[in-house]
This record gives sequence, structure tokens and C-alpha cells, in this order.
Amino acid sequence: MEHNEIDPKIIVRGKEFFQSISGEAPSIFNKGWWTGKVMDWSMKNEDFKVKLFRFVDVLPTLSSNESLVRHIEEYFASESGDLPPVMKAGLKSAGLAGKLGGKIMAKAISSNIEKMGRQFIVGQQSKEAVKNIVNLRKDGFAFTIDVLGEATLSETEAEERMQEHLELLDALKDAKDKFKPLKGSKNGLDWDSEPVVNLSIKPTGFYSQMKPRDIQGSVDALFARLAPVYRKVIELGGAMCIDMESLEYREITMELFKKLRSHDEFRNYPHLAIVFQTYLKCTDEDVRNMIAWAEGEALPMTIRLVKGAYWDFETVRAKQNGWDIPVYTIKAESDAAFERNATYILEHSNICRLACASHNVRTIAAVLETAKTLNVPDDRFEFQVLYGMAEPVRLGLQKVAKRVRLYCPYGELIPGMAYLVRRLLENTANESFLKQSFADEADVARLLENPADTAERERAALPEKPRPEGLARFDNERMVDFTVAAERGAFPAAIARIRDSFGTTYPLYINGQDITTTDTMESYNPARTNEVLGHICQAGTEEIEQAIVAAKKALPAWRDTPPAERAEYMMKAAQYMRENIFDMSALQVLEVGKQWDQAYADLGEAIDFLEYYAREMIRLGKPRRMGHAPGEMSLYQYRPKGIAAVIAPWNFPLAISCGMTAGAIVTGNCVLFKPSGLSSIVGYGLVEAFKAVGLPDGVFNYTPGRSSIMGDYLVEHKDVNMIAFTGSMEVGLRIMHKAAVPAPGQIHCKKVIAEMGGKNALIVDDDAELDEAVSNTLYSAFGFQGQKCSACSRVIVLDAVYDKFVGRLVEAARSIKLGASENPANYMGPVVDRNAQKSIMEYVELARKEGNILLERMPEDVDLDKGCYVPLTIVDGITPEHRIAQEEVFGPLLAVMRAKDFDQALDYANSTKFALTGGLFSRSPKHLERARTEFHVGNLYLNRNNTGALVERHPFGGYNMSGIGSKAGGPDYLLQFMDPYTVCENTMRRGFAPIEEDDDWI
Repeated sequence: MEHNEIDPKIIVRGKEFFQSISGEAPSIFNKGWWTGKVMDWSMKNEDFKVKLFRFVDVLPTLSSNESLVRHIEEYFASESGDLPPVMKAGLKSAGLAGKLGGKIMAKAISSNIEKMGRQFIVGQQSKEAVKNIVNLRKDGFAFTIDVLGEATLSETEAEERMQEHLELLDALKDAKDKFKPLKGSKNGLDWDSEPVVNLSIKPTGFYSQMKPRDIQGSVDALFARLAPVYRKVIELGGAMCIDMESLEYREITMELFKKLRSHDEFRNYPHLAIVFQTYLKCTDEDVRNMIAWAEGEALPMTIRLVKGAYWDFETVRAKQNGWDIPVYTIKAESDAAFERNATYILEHSNICRLACASHNVRTIAAVLETAKTLNVPDDRFEFQVLYGMAEPVRLGLQKVAKRVRLYCPYGELIPGMAYLVRRLLENTANESFLKQSFADEADVARLLENPADTAERERAALPEKPRPEGLARFDNERMVDFTVAAERGAFPAAIARIRDSFGTTYPLYINGQDITTTDTMESYNPARTNEVLGHICQAGTEEIEQAIVAAKKALPAWRDTPPAERAEYMMKAAQYMRENIFDMSALQVLEVGKQWDQAYADLGEAIDFLEYYAREMIRLGKPRRMGHAPGEMSLYQYRPKGIAAVIAPWNFPLAISCGMTAGAIVTGNCVLFKPSGLSSIVGYGLVEAFKAVGLPDGVFNYTPGRSSIMGDYLVEHKDVNMIAFTGSMEVGLRIMHKAAVPAPGQIHCKKVIAEMGGKNALIVDDDAELDEAVSNTLYSAFGFQGQKCSACSRVIVLDAVYDKFVGRLVEAARSIKLGASENPANYMGPVVDRNAQKSIMEYVELARKEGNILLERMPEDVDLDKGCYVPLTIVDGITPEHRIAQEEVFGPLLAVMRAKDFDQALDYANSTKFALTGGLFSRSPKHLERARTEFHVGNLYLNRNNTGALVERHPFGGYNMSGIGSKAGGPDYLLQFMDPYTVCENTMRRGFAPIEEDDDWI
């Protein structure tokens, strides 16, 4: 049915509703309370709002008066002019009263914010929750209780979360006699149809290893933990609802619901619900598919329909990753989708019951009128509102609809603050219905307008985006999205195709010709060393000489090729990689042991380098006028250096190889490319890409070889003008030393670009968000087995949070899955080869001597004799004088260091000869600012992991012993491959000079 048919009735119903609650205001908008005054100010001042919500977020972690006072000063005192009067007065009084006044003021602010948090939580302990629920039920409200807490980080935490739910159910069982059925029912059910006890659960709390690329594994693990909870719910005669969280877990959540609902043990019990979020564009299809499934299985169910609580997160994440935005960007579209899906559910009320979760009066009126028009029985729908969030709405709704359930968060204040911030963000946004209704006092007619009409009008009013002139701006290549079935399924298919090509012999590529040699090297799968991917021909000095001759011959024509044409080749090569991205990614999974996402990201970065450097060369290729003196034209220009030797690493086998190679080629140089012997087949992908785009012969030459035979010959050759190298500090220093000595007949100074090692540190401050700090430390240290120059090898933790952080980190590391990288469930796989394995094992033994091993884990379900596996190792008791704190390990070994305060943490972080990446997890504005200037690294990351630099967004590179040269993926990187020169022409002819528009000397 179309809502236009009943719109007049909806509007009448809505006006009656507004009339019934006139003069009331939710506590959050009640200006008579401290909370209301502060929230009113925040809605008028965006900067203050950001500071307030961030302070609310950090507040529960501030365990001392000193820390509390310091954070209030950092967040608010420096800009008291932007504060609401109720806070400004307190800060002023505190300043006059000195240190004691500061503590009193801080306690007052803290107390008020804690009260604000508690008003949205039904209880922090079960006794308190039961008491409040009893009172709610006396007022005629049903409840669903939700245990607060975000995603768990370890299986220990997940087990604790399961036990917490079971204990809560025990408390509800003991209190059940106090919960008299609503509406005087005689059958023990609320409203004669619904269980009295209702539990809402978040799947992410029950399994720490949920991954969208491992749907089945995630569902199976979740079912194992949720089955006991659901079993107890059924014993209580209760109901359970599975909440929908972020889009990343949408498909897992739907499959989990189906498995629970259809399981033989549970299929005859109908009281299981699932949440759908109407701000997601896919929800129309999801709701229809779920109802069709329920009809096909003959399994009655309930759908709780909500607008959605992660709008900002989903929007920002999609933009960061280059994905289509999955949510409606016009608020009215979400409202329209809600009404559309509510109608569909009501039309199928025989199989699906509707739980309408909304504070929006228009939405409520629409559901009521639609149900009435469709003759839906009263027991086939109910309304839900958030506990503590919209008191007038819930009271008015109870009078009209009777069947009102309150969504009641339960638990400790610390996880409760994350919930509170989401609620505050929702309800202070300009598009919020509650804000418009109670704070802005918007016109009732506008609030009750059909949202489909509103959305159409707002879409029409959007300004047209002008088409950019010339070459489109650079945007990073999109990340893989494993929530998309096609992308998830592409990896196993690509891995199978790559396996079909095993045993191939890969020739050299010199002057546009394939050249085979008798000397070949095997490349094997580090997860199964008996599995040989292929055989790579090795170049000796004779082949290097051939390649240099070819490059010298090709150089003049390539040098004189216009920059825009050279750039076009790069962009075509990027497109080739884009079209072959899954096969090229799968090859990395098998040749170097990268996980699916890490391998795809490497291809994405290679594409980014090609695209970005192409655009940069077009920019740099235009001569730039210098000075403004009349009578002369002085132009600043660049010419390529000549022949570049590119010596690449294996850990980013295509990205870094491609970046150095593309940088050299697009600037007009010719290249001899020496890939690592451990990733030469991946490196051959550059041959295939440049062949495909028709790059002129001799411009790019693929010359893998043994460093002991041809390495020095290549570096020292008189005709090699520059060396671009990424690898270890020892090899980098050797190259610099060799390149510094001119060979006989050499007429130039060799340029060396060298990115070398790192001994990177993350600092965890005493106010850090530990969920984020633990998960990001884990990823930074053990992603791709720690085989990144940017990897976190030291985590420096302030004493106040040391024990809590380290305990959670160890348990999180104990929970991740280890094994072959082609299995999508595995977080960490093998190291790259037997030599790496041997070196890392020696460092593990050193760590055992220097510190205390907290965790040492090997995979359990693989043949260790056939794979290059090393233990995931965490060691503490480490201080700067230990070798483990100074030497680059290049493997999954993390040293934990305890710092007494932030000063010592910075000293520890800066105590090595490297300066590559670093990170800080802190919610102290002062400490974040200090890190910007006092944490000495090339790439500093604040409140995020310290790996995964993106082209243009995070130009990458360090200094000290971490390397020399400008940052890869940055605006001055290409300058290293060229020599600048100036041409100055005297434009005077017998006293006459052309007049130019900007001449001001006349």
C-alpha cells in the first residue's frame, strides 16, 4: 500500500500525539537541568560539542583527581569563551579558589556527566536493574535489556560476556515473580502475547574473531556461544533479539539469526527477533529476503526496525575506503525507508511481527495508521523507545498504542559512555527528530510531512557538482570489501587459478624480449615449502650489461617523450592491475604469505603509485617561470637522471616495486628492476603490466638475480645514474658506500634513495581507549607476521594502565587464529622463508634471556615441518638497553615496555637509531600535541595503527637510520629522479622587449 493514501490520517494522528505531549521535554533538552543547559549550548557550538563528547568518552578512565582536573583544563579551560555559562562560572570560580577549587569544580563536572550517563542505563548491577525494571513495569512498560559493551578483543572476554548474560538471566529468573504481566494477562505473557523477559544481544560481544571474509566460521563460533544463552532465555519463557551492528557484520548477523531460528532444538520456539537498520540502502532487499526465508521455512519471527546508530561511522569508513556510501545521505530517506519496510512487515504480519523502534512521531503515527488500515491484529506489532531518551514520547505513546517496550542498556559506566556518546550524537544532530521537536521547536506540519516527499525535495535542492576540468583528481584505489559476496568469493577462485599455473618458468625481460638463463631459482609457498610456484631465471653480469645497453639506447627517446605521454603509460598500467587485481593479489597470498586483505591492499597501493606519480609528473613537467624581471624569460625545468637501478623488497612485493619503478620511469629514466628473490613471480607482474600497455622496449628491464653475483656489479656500474632501494639498514648502507665511489669513466654522482629499517613504537597513554589501543597494537605488530618496516615492535605503556592493557593484549593475541594465509580465518601466517624463520627464532631466544615471555604461540592445525612458521611472541621486562629494544627483528615479536610517565614514554620511543613510524593512543590534547613535536619519526599516527600508509594521504618514509630521500607517495618524491636546470633567455631585441600582463614597471 502507498502511504499517500492514508497520509491525511497519519497527519491527524501525529497532531493529536504532539498535542498530548505539549509542554514536555526530554531531560536531555530540559534547560532547567545542568545536562539540558550544557546540551543546549553544544547544539549551538559545534567546537564545544566535539570537545564535550570527547570528554564524556574519556571521563570514565580518569581515575585520579589530578588526571580529572588536567583533562578538564585541556579540553575546556583554554577556550572558556566558548563554554556554556554553567561551566564557565565553575571554571572561573575554580581558578580563583586555586588547586582545591579545581578539584571541587572537576568533581562537580564529573558528577553531572556521570549522572547524565546513568540516566540512560537501567542499572550497573543486576539488583539495581531489576529494581528499575519493576518500577517501569508498574508504569505499564515492557522491557528488553541489553548488556553494554562494544566488540570483545579476546576469546576470554567473549566467554566472560557470555557468562555475564547467563548471570543476568539468572537474576531475571529470580526476579521474574516481581514482573507482573502487563495488561492483566492471565497466561503470564505481556499483552496476552509476548514473553515478559526480553533480552537483546550484540553478536560482536560473543566472538572476538568475527571477519566478513570468514562468514561461516564466524557464524559457527557465534552459534556455539549464543546457543546456551538462547537456551536459558527459552527456559525462562523469554524472548531474544539479535541486534544489527555495523555493516561489516550484517551478513554474519543475518546468517546467525537463520541458524538459531531454524536449528532443530529451537525451531518450535517463535520468540526470536532480528534488527534491521533502515538507513542502510540494502535493507529493503534484506527485509524482503528474510521474510521470504521465514515463509519458506514456516518459522514465525520478529523484526525490530530501527533507523540506525552508526551513520557517521559508516559514512566516514566508506569514504576512507573508496566504497559507495551504504547509508542514505538524506535523513528523510531513512525515515521513508522505515515507513516502507514497516508497511511490508505489516503486510506479512502472519509470519513476521513488527517491533517499531523510533521516537519519531511521524513514524509512529504512520505505523499505527498502516496497521489499522491493513487490519493487523494488535499482537502483531509493538513500539520500542530508548530508556531515558525521550520520556514524553514514551508516555504519550503508551496512552495511544499501549504496547511500548523500553530498550534498557545495562552494565558498567565505562562501556556505557560509548553508548551515551552515540545517543548524544544522534539526538543533537541537526536532522534529529527529537532535537527538531524539543530543542528547535520546528513546525509540526513540517515534522509530520511524508518523508518521501521531504527526501524528493531535498534531493532536488542539492547543488550539482561541477565536472572537474582536465585530469580528474587523484583518489586512492578502493579497498576490498569483504561484505560483498562477489569480492569475498573472488579470492578462492583466484587462488585456484594461480595454483593451475604452478611450475611456470619466468624469463628475464630485456629490451622488450624474454630471455631465459640456465641459472634458475625456485619460489615456494612459505606455508608449504614443498609447493613450488615457479622457476625464475637469474641474471648474471652478462645480462645486466645487456640490460644497461638496452636502457642507454632507449633513454634519449624516452627522455624526450612528453611528460603527459609518459604519464598515460602509467595510468594504463594502473588499469591493467585494476582488471587483474584478484589474481595478482592471490599470487602474493601464495608466494609471500600475505593475508587476503593485506595482499589486496598491496595491489591497491601499486595502483595508487602509478596514478599519483602520473599526475605529479604532469604537474612537474610544465616549465616554471622564475622571477618577474622584464626583458628576460627564466624557466625552471627538470630532466631525468638517466638509468635507474630499482632494488625492491619482498614484503610489499608489488607496491614498493611499482612505486620506485613508476617514479623512475614517469620522470623519463630507464629502469633495471631487480625484485627480491623471494617475490620474483609477484615482481614479474610489472613485466606483464608494462607489456600490456606497450611501454617502449628498453625503458623497463626485469633482471632478477643473485645479489652475490650481480648485486655489486649493478650498483657500481658507471652507466647507472641512481639506485632506488628498499630493504634492510645493512644492505642500504652498503649500497650507499658502493655508490659513493665513482667507477672509472663515470661522469656523474650516483643518487641513492634508500628506505631502510625501523624499530617502531606505539605509546599507550594512561587515558587511552584501550579497546582501540589493544586491537591496533595487535594489528600493527602481527599483521603480515610483523614483516613490515613500519610494524610495531615496541609498545610503551604508562604504568597506570600497564597491567590492564598488557593482560588484554596477551589474551587478544592468544585468541587470533594462526595458519596458512589462504585460509581467510587466519590472522597470522608463515614468515617468508627458512632464513627469516631461523633469524626470528634466534631473536625469540634472545627475548627469553632479556625479558619475560608473556606469550609464545605456534599454529596448531598445520604441519610445522612443511611451513616457515615462527611463534607469535610477546615479551615484557624490556628497557632501552636491551637488544630486543634496539634491533629490527622483522617478525612477530613484540616487546612491551613500562613507562612511569609520559616523559619517560617519549624518551623510550626516541631511544633507537631508527626514525620511521610511531604512534600514540591518548585522549589528552596536551599529550597529542607534544607527540607531534617530540616523537621523532617520519610517520606519526595518533589514535590509530602505525602501518598501512596510503599514497598522498600519508607520504611514507623516515630518517636517521631508517632511510634517506623524500617520502614515497608524496609531492616531492619524483624530484629525486630528476635534475633541475634553468634556461634564461634575454628577450630584448635592439631595445625592444615584449610587454607582459604582469609587468608592473611601466
